[in-house]
Amino acid sequence: MSRARQPPLVTGISPNEGISWTKVTIRGENLGTGPTDLIGLTICGHNCLLTAEWMSASKIVCRVGQAKNDKGDIIVTTKSGGKGTSTVSFKLLKPEKIGILDQSAVWVDEMNYYDMRTDRNKGIPPLSLRPANPLGIEIDKGRFPQKDLEALFPGMSADFTSENFSAAWYLIENHSTTSFDQLKTAVVNLKKQANKKNEGSLAYVKGGLSTFFEAQDALSAIHQKLEADGTEKVEGSMTQKLENVLNRASNTADTLFQEVLGRKDKADSTRNALNVLQRFKFLFNLPLNIERNIQKGDYDVVINDYEKAKSLFGKTEVQVFKKYYAEVETRIEALRELLLDKLLETPSTLHDQKRYIRYLSDLHAPGDPAWQCIGAQHQWILKLMHNCKENYVKEQKGTSLIHSPMLDLDSDVRPSPIGHLSQTASLKRGSSFQSGRDDAWRYKAPQQVVFVEKLTKLVVSQLPNFWKLWISYVNGSLFSETAEKSGQMERSKKNARQRQNDFKKMIQEVMHSLVKLIRGALLPFSLREGESRQYGGWEMKTELSGQWLTHVIQTVRLSSESLTALEIPNDMLQIIQDLILDLRVRCIIVTLQHTAEDIKRLAEKEDWVVDNEGLTSLPSQFEQCIVHSLQSLKIVLDCKPGEASVFQQQKTQEDVCQLSIGIMQVFIDCLELLSTKPDGDIDTAHLSVDVSSPDLFGSIHEDSSLSSEQRVLIALSNCRYLERHTFLNIAEHFEKHGFQGVEKITQVSMESLKELDQRLFEMYIESKADPIVGSLEPGIYAGYFDWKDCLVPAGVRNYLKEALVNIIAVHAEVFTISKDLVPRVMSRIVEAVSEELSRLMQCVSSFSRNGALQARLEICALRDTVAIYLTPESNSSFKQALEALPQLSSGTDKKLLEELLNKFKSSMHLQLNCFQASSSAMMKT
Repeated sequence: MSRARQPPLVTGISPNEGISWTKVTIRGENLGTGPTDLIGLTICGHNCLLTAEWMSASKIVCRVGQAKNDKGDIIVTTKSGGKGTSTVSFKLLKPEKIGILDQSAVWVDEMNYYDMRTDRNKGIPPLSLRPANPLGIEIDKGRFPQKDLEALFPGMSADFTSENFSAAWYLIENHSTTSFDQLKTAVVNLKKQANKKNEGSLAYVKGGLSTFFEAQDALSAIHQKLEADGTEKVEGSMTQKLENVLNRASNTADTLFQEVLGRKDKADSTRNALNVLQRFKFLFNLPLNIERNIQKGDYDVVINDYEKAKSLFGKTEVQVFKKYYAEVETRIEALRELLLDKLLETPSTLHDQKRYIRYLSDLHAPGDPAWQCIGAQHQWILKLMHNCKENYVKEQKGTSLIHSPMLDLDSDVRPSPIGHLSQTASLKRGSSFQSGRDDAWRYKAPQQVVFVEKLTKLVVSQLPNFWKLWISYVNGSLFSETAEKSGQMERSKKNARQRQNDFKKMIQEVMHSLVKLIRGALLPFSLREGESRQYGGWEMKTELSGQWLTHVIQTVRLSSESLTALEIPNDMLQIIQDLILDLRVRCIIVTLQHTAEDIKRLAEKEDWVVDNEGLTSLPSQFEQCIVHSLQSLKIVLDCKPGEASVFQQQKTQEDVCQLSIGIMQVFIDCLELLSTKPDGDIDTAHLSVDVSSPDLFGSIHEDSSLSSEQRVLIALSNCRYLERHTFLNIAEHFEKHGFQGVEKITQVSMESLKELDQRLFEMYIESKADPIVGSLEPGIYAGYFDWKDCLVPAGVRNYLKEALVNIIAVHAEVFTISKDLVPRVMSRIVEAVSEELSRLMQCVSSFSRNGALQARLEICALRDTVAIYLTPESNSSFKQALEALPQLSSGTDKKLLEELLNKFKSSMHLQLNCFQASSSAMMKT
């Protein structure tokens, strides 16, 4: 059992208001299964079923009849669903009453109508108003190829308005999947339409039946009054008056319709003239159609119409045709000018340029529009580049008045573009340089860096289209088939071959402008005198750092790779390689200069905290600074394909070598400055010793201020480490990064370091040895001591013990700073003391027996105590001192000397211990 269909539902009507007999389209749901299923349709209470045309289950077309209600619903009734409802309403407007003599202009709906007086068919609907669906059923377009249908029905057409109409073709094309029952319904619809035409007169009578009844009633009333009057043509009678009224009405009607008929005759003559000119309407309408199509941008249509008109009327002798064809030529000439202006207009896409060139080629434009376009594009690229420079120069001068710390790259904290280099890879994509740009980075970056990035992005984005336009011009792909047939393509190829040198000069000019603009921003000293104004103009208060120059080099490299991918000849791009080489050299020079400045500031970072080897962090910071600088230059030093070595020029090698030597010398000067500063010029710092250090002396604590001698010792320790490790490591890094003259750098630096070390050592020995040496002579002769007249020796005198204590203090001070310096310092101290002691002994004129024994005791005691630090010089001095004494003649004196020596060593065992265990252990290491 099938489910009952839903009642009809009207959801829309268009238009939703109008006067009587307005044609409306009703849309909704369940509006019937076919024309026979529709049994009722009322709008505002008036039955419109007679004019209804069922289109589909969701669409009905009808005309609104006369109704009493001004506004009402649309009710559809079907057999299958019954009486329906409506969600919309229709508003009936009252027509404006026009007198019979008033002029009016209305749009007459041209449809088949009938003259009610003659019952003759008076109209044939135009093609545009004939029904699009004559069968009255849903159209289902098939998928049959049009070519197959044309081959199947040669000379026929599926257009039912055509004289060669083929019903079979129409059914295959529009109803290939329609069921047989629906086709039956279509037959019924066709019969219904035919019956409507045959029943035209009867339909008119049915529609105006009330009018006939009113006319009959009026005539009956007149007849009754005439019979009651009983007079015939009596003057003033009702019959006479009626006759006069009818005569006046007849005369007025004749006058009115004579004018109408006259206009009808004039319209017929005009129509006949139009029919005669119908076959030539293409030419007469062509100027206006050209104007309209130009405004719409349909240039292809204009060109096709022009070609057609040219072939038909180009050589006509008819004056009317010649006049209209001349107008067509005027419009085409204006179009040529318009297309040429659009072609030369910038900016423009490559697609639009090719399109306009094809249009001008098809319109046989004079000259060579393609070459004109290439020249205009070349000038536009140059203008863009120079405008870019001018804008950034103005912006730099405008913002330079306000100092921004973020733009100060010479401060201690320089913004690093390393993290930003990955974003610059958009250049390699050929886009656009694209992308994901950070506004904060742009604000921090110097104007020259942002300018170079913008400039290279501009060239990389514009030059590919410029190059492709030239390639298309050379191979003839800019022109259409029409141009190829006319031989214009061959002429264009010939012109392209002749203009290859001119185009090469254009590319070279763009490359030269690009390079010189970048040089003006980054390397102004490399420009000639006359080029500075055109390509320079930047404010060079501070030079860019090596990091920003590295970023610029990466940007230019990516631009070069993008241009190389266009297959531009290498000789045209060589100037960019030269620029990259100069930028790389400049980057190395600037980086090394900034490195020297950074190393100079290392003195401010010296904290004087030493480790168990007597070293501060300064040598390590120095090496790290050099290594970091060289690592930052790795990208610059590495050669990309097609690039030359940065050290290929002898001058570059010499400059880099001198700068490297200068860096080493700056650090050496830094060490000397730190070690020789007056105490008041040095910030309070403290010396700390590692907990793991075996030092147990503890004479210098963490809370004690450093003396100038202690700073000299720390500097000596650092110098020793630099000579043995740091400078050698730095030399390896220089060689690793391809630096030339590393041996010279190392040799000069080592010599300078050794000179500093010797100066500092002599300074320290002088400060420590002089007081000890100076105290010997006063100590020897204290208490009016006389070598000629003295008592038997009872032991070593105090002056020597004081000298030993002072030597031990020096030992402790050096040992606390650096154990490795102890032998070197102590040996020189012993040499100074022994030399002075030898001099004093040699100055004595004569010794008594006791005096000689006393002197020998003290010399031997000192010699034996510092025996581990004796050198050939000190041994010689002690030998000379002993030789200046009389020899011991008796065994008693020798025995006494030995006993006194042992007593001295025993009594000062603790003090002299530092010269035994620690020193010997140290010497072994």
